[in-house]
Amino acid sequence: MILVTGATGQLGTAVIRQLRQLVPASQLFALVRDENKAAHLLEQGVTIRRGDYDDTEALDHAMVGMETVLLIAGTDEQNRVRQHQHVLDAARKAGVRRIAYTSRALKEPATLVNQLMNGHFQTEDYIKASGLAYTLFQNVLYMDALPQFLGGDAVFEQGIYVPAGQGRVAFALRSEMGEAIANALARRTDGNVTYLLTGSESYSFYDVAEFLSNLSDKVVTYTPAAPATFETQLLGRGLSEVVARRITGFITDIANGQEDRVSPDLEMLLGRRPTPLRDGLATLYAR
Repeated sequence: MILVTGATGQLGTAVIRQLRQLVPASQLFALVRDENKAAHLLEQGVTIRRGDYDDTEALDHAMVGMETVLLIAGTDEQNRVRQHQHVLDAARKAGVRRIAYTSRALKEPATLVNQLMNGHFQTEDYIKASGLAYTLFQNVLYMDALPQFLGGDAVFEQGIYVPAGQGRVAFALRSEMGEAIANALARRTDGNVTYLLTGSESYSFYDVAEFLSNLSDKVVTYTPAAPATFETQLLGRGLSEVVARRITGFITDIANGQEDRVSPDLEMLLGRRPTPLRDGLATLYAR
């Protein structure tokens, strides 16, 4: 029995889509906050258990009979660790055999500019101290986030202006990460496992600019920005100070090499090479 939390989100949807190909629907359970958004899962035979990471009573109920629980990281970054602890405590209380968690593939947590990412590693520590068998998925930055970072289609007119310096990222598509996570969950695994899920090659934003130029009749340039100037620009686009500071810190961490990790694990779990950046951008910007 497998319970997927955050099941109506984009990653959760990708995980369940692949699990449906690998295990009977009768073995799949989805934790959702809003049952109205989960009608499609019910139609596929997936059992719905309602609750959120702050509802400890609902979490206790959701864990009953589960063997494996995939904890998809919460989006409330300020309260993330406490919420994750609620999920893990309920899993331990219910006798869940294995906890899986979607963490982050960052090089040096102690030197992160975006300190909110540390919640992932605090969660990892809590999992390791829990006594539960675990599978950790340390995920690289989604390739799907690039249009948001770059300002959508405006990038073809304005170019790329972010504080990423020479930093490189082994981008991977969210859908392929979800597929790989599902493949791992469906396996019989002994002991504790950590997968580093990245693309097969890392790229700089100069590469991103080149590939976007090739996709269009425009010359897309990349100009490394100063963090303070970039943050001011985000504020001018109407973002709050908190969000602007977070995005700036996130991209500054790229400049500092935090995302420059390459692993064969995603390719191994997929059974094929992950989609390279050039092809992924063609898909993302064709939508």
